[in-house]
Amino acid sequence: MATGFKVTRKGISASLDAGERELLRSLFADVLGMLAPDTPADADPLAAMVGLDTSARVPSDSALRRLLPDGVQGDDGEALEFRRLTERSLRENKTGALRAAALLLESKPLLLNAEQAQYFARALNDVRLVLADRLGLETDEDTERLHGITDPSQAQDVDGYLALVYNFVTWLQETLMQAMTRSLL
Repeated sequence: MATGFKVTRKGISASLDAGERELLRSLFADVLGMLAPDTPADADPLAAMVGLDTSARVPSDSALRRLLPDGVQGDDGEALEFRRLTERSLRENKTGALRAAALLLESKPLLLNAEQAQYFARALNDVRLVLADRLGLETDEDTERLHGITDPSQAQDVDGYLALVYNFVTWLQETLMQAMTRSLL
Protein backbone atom coordinates (compact mmCIF):
# COMPACT_ATOMS: atom_id res chain seq x y z
CA MET A 1 0.00 0.00 0.00
CA ALA A 2 1.36 3.38 -0.97
CA THR A 3 2.34 5.99 1.53
CA GLY A 4 2.25 9.55 0.31
CA PHE A 5 5.33 11.63 -0.25
CA LYS A 6 6.91 13.26 2.77
CA VAL A 7 9.99 15.32 3.45
CA THR A 8 12.84 13.44 5.13
CA ARG A 9 16.42 14.36 5.91
CA LYS A 10 17.49 12.51 2.76
CA GLY A 11 14.94 14.07 0.42
CA ILE A 12 11.31 13.60 -0.57
CA SER A 13 10.27 10.01 0.00
CA ALA A 14 7.32 7.71 -0.67
CA SER A 15 6.69 4.00 -0.46
CA LEU A 16 4.97 2.18 -3.31
CA ASP A 17 4.28 -1.53 -3.58
CA ALA A 18 5.25 -3.52 -6.68
CA GLY A 19 1.80 -3.25 -8.26
CA GLU A 20 1.65 0.50 -7.81
CA ARG A 21 5.13 0.88 -9.31
CA GLU A 22 4.13 -1.26 -12.28
CA LEU A 23 0.94 0.76 -12.77
CA LEU A 24 2.93 4.02 -12.81
CA ARG A 25 5.54 2.55 -15.19
CA SER A 26 2.75 1.47 -17.51
CA LEU A 27 1.05 4.87 -17.36
CA PHE A 28 4.34 6.66 -18.03
CA ALA A 29 5.02 4.33 -20.98
CA ASP A 30 1.53 4.94 -22.41
CA VAL A 31 1.99 8.71 -22.32
CA LEU A 32 5.50 8.35 -23.74
CA GLY A 33 4.01 6.44 -26.68
CA MET A 34 1.48 9.20 -27.26
CA LEU A 35 4.21 11.87 -27.26
CA ALA A 36 6.39 10.14 -29.85
CA PRO A 37 6.42 12.49 -32.88
CA ASP A 38 4.80 11.25 -36.07
CA THR A 39 7.79 12.40 -38.09
CA PRO A 40 11.53 12.26 -37.40
CA ALA A 41 13.44 15.39 -36.46
CA ASP A 42 14.17 17.71 -39.36
CA ALA A 43 17.21 16.72 -41.43
CA ASP A 44 18.28 20.36 -41.48
CA PRO A 45 20.80 20.59 -38.59
CA LEU A 46 19.81 24.15 -37.68
CA ALA A 47 16.09 23.31 -37.64
CA ALA A 48 16.79 20.22 -35.53
CA MET A 49 18.99 22.19 -33.13
CA VAL A 50 16.34 24.83 -32.44
CA GLY A 51 13.49 22.31 -32.41
CA LEU A 52 11.70 23.59 -35.50
CA ASP A 53 9.13 21.08 -36.75
CA THR A 54 7.76 22.07 -40.15
CA SER A 55 5.46 19.02 -40.17
CA ALA A 56 3.75 19.81 -36.83
CA ARG A 57 -0.04 19.58 -36.94
CA VAL A 58 -2.80 19.96 -34.39
CA PRO A 59 -3.17 16.48 -32.84
CA SER A 60 -6.37 14.61 -33.65
CA ASP A 61 -6.33 12.86 -30.24
CA SER A 62 -7.99 15.10 -27.65
CA ALA A 63 -5.71 13.78 -24.87
CA LEU A 64 -2.65 14.71 -26.91
CA ARG A 65 -4.17 18.16 -27.47
CA ARG A 66 -4.33 18.52 -23.66
CA LEU A 67 -0.65 17.62 -23.45
CA LEU A 68 0.29 19.85 -26.39
CA PRO A 69 -2.25 22.69 -26.37
CA ASP A 70 -2.36 25.57 -28.81
CA GLY A 71 -0.05 28.36 -27.69
CA VAL A 72 -2.17 31.04 -29.39
CA GLN A 73 -5.94 31.25 -29.01
CA GLY A 74 -8.28 32.65 -31.64
CA ASP A 75 -5.91 32.50 -34.62
CA ASP A 76 -5.42 29.05 -36.13
CA GLY A 77 -2.60 30.21 -38.40
CA GLU A 78 -0.61 31.76 -35.57
CA ALA A 79 -1.34 28.76 -33.35
CA LEU A 80 0.05 26.40 -36.00
CA GLU A 81 3.15 28.56 -36.50
CA PHE A 82 3.75 28.61 -32.74
CA ARG A 83 3.27 24.83 -32.66
CA ARG A 84 5.88 24.40 -35.41
CA LEU A 85 8.35 26.47 -33.41
CA THR A 86 7.78 24.85 -30.01
CA GLU A 87 6.10 21.46 -30.18
CA ARG A 88 9.15 19.27 -30.75
CA SER A 89 11.01 20.72 -27.75
CA LEU A 90 7.84 20.47 -25.61
CA ARG A 91 7.50 16.80 -26.57
CA GLU A 92 11.18 16.22 -25.73
CA ASN A 93 10.84 17.92 -22.33
CA LYS A 94 7.76 15.89 -21.46
CA THR A 95 9.40 12.70 -22.69
CA GLY A 96 12.49 13.39 -20.59
CA ALA A 97 10.41 13.91 -17.43
CA LEU A 98 8.42 10.71 -18.05
CA ARG A 99 11.57 8.66 -18.65
CA ALA A 100 13.25 10.12 -15.56
CA ALA A 101 10.17 9.35 -13.44
CA ALA A 102 10.06 5.77 -14.74
CA LEU A 103 13.72 5.29 -13.81
CA LEU A 104 13.15 6.79 -10.37
CA LEU A 105 10.58 4.08 -9.67
CA GLU A 106 13.47 1.62 -9.44
CA SER A 107 14.60 2.99 -6.06
CA LYS A 108 13.01 1.57 -2.92
CA PRO A 109 11.81 3.57 -1.15
CA LEU A 110 11.19 6.18 -3.79
CA LEU A 111 13.57 8.95 -2.75
CA LEU A 112 13.75 12.21 -4.72
CA ASN A 113 15.93 15.27 -4.59
CA ALA A 114 14.41 18.64 -5.59
CA GLU A 115 15.14 18.24 -9.32
CA GLN A 116 13.88 14.65 -9.42
CA ALA A 117 10.71 15.69 -7.58
CA GLN A 118 10.00 18.22 -10.33
CA TYR A 119 10.41 15.55 -13.03
CA PHE A 120 8.16 13.18 -11.13
CA ALA A 121 5.52 15.88 -10.60
CA ARG A 122 5.55 16.77 -14.30
CA ALA A 123 5.18 13.11 -15.28
CA LEU A 124 2.26 12.62 -12.88
CA ASN A 125 0.61 15.76 -14.21
CA ASP A 126 0.84 14.54 -17.81
CA VAL A 127 -0.67 11.19 -16.81
CA ARG A 128 -3.51 13.01 -15.05
CA LEU A 129 -4.17 15.13 -18.14
CA VAL A 130 -4.54 12.02 -20.30
CA LEU A 131 -6.72 10.21 -17.75
CA ALA A 132 -8.91 13.31 -17.32
CA ASP A 133 -9.43 13.45 -21.06
CA ARG A 134 -10.26 9.75 -21.31
CA LEU A 135 -12.79 10.17 -18.48
CA GLY A 136 -14.32 13.27 -20.07
CA LEU A 137 -13.46 15.55 -17.14
CA GLU A 138 -14.15 19.13 -18.12
CA THR A 139 -15.44 20.81 -14.96
CA ASP A 140 -14.86 20.72 -11.21
CA GLU A 141 -18.21 18.93 -10.88
CA ASP A 142 -16.99 16.17 -13.20
CA THR A 143 -13.92 15.71 -11.04
CA GLU A 144 -15.90 15.80 -7.77
CA ARG A 145 -18.10 13.01 -9.09
CA LEU A 146 -15.02 10.75 -9.26
CA HIS A 147 -13.47 11.56 -5.87
CA GLY A 148 -15.76 9.12 -4.10
CA ILE A 149 -14.50 6.17 -6.14
CA THR A 150 -11.69 4.78 -4.00
CA ASP A 151 -12.62 1.14 -3.49
CA PRO A 152 -11.71 -1.34 -6.26
CA SER A 153 -15.07 -3.06 -5.78
CA GLN A 154 -16.68 0.16 -7.07
CA ALA A 155 -14.98 -0.26 -10.46
CA GLN A 156 -17.63 -2.03 -12.49
CA ASP A 157 -16.37 -0.95 -15.91
CA VAL A 158 -13.41 0.65 -17.68
CA ASP A 159 -14.42 4.16 -16.58
CA GLY A 160 -14.65 2.99 -12.97
CA TYR A 161 -11.18 1.50 -13.16
CA LEU A 162 -9.83 4.67 -14.83
CA ALA A 163 -11.46 6.72 -12.05
CA LEU A 164 -9.61 4.64 -9.45
CA VAL A 165 -6.34 5.17 -11.30
CA TYR A 166 -7.04 8.88 -11.72
CA ASN A 167 -7.76 9.24 -8.00
CA PHE A 168 -4.58 7.35 -7.07
CA VAL A 169 -2.40 9.49 -9.36
CA THR A 170 -4.12 12.65 -8.12
CA TRP A 171 -3.50 11.70 -4.48
CA LEU A 172 0.12 10.81 -5.20
CA GLN A 173 0.69 14.09 -7.05
CA GLU A 174 -0.98 16.06 -4.25
CA THR A 175 1.26 14.52 -1.59
CA LEU A 176 4.30 15.19 -3.77
CA MET A 177 3.36 18.85 -4.27
CA GLN A 178 2.76 19.28 -0.52
CA ALA A 179 6.15 17.71 0.24
CA MET A 180 7.86 19.91 -2.35
CA THR A 181 6.27 22.98 -0.77
CA ARG A 182 7.31 21.90 2.72
CA SER A 183 10.87 21.31 1.53
CA LEU A 184 11.09 24.99 0.57
CA LEU A 185 10.33 26.18 4.10
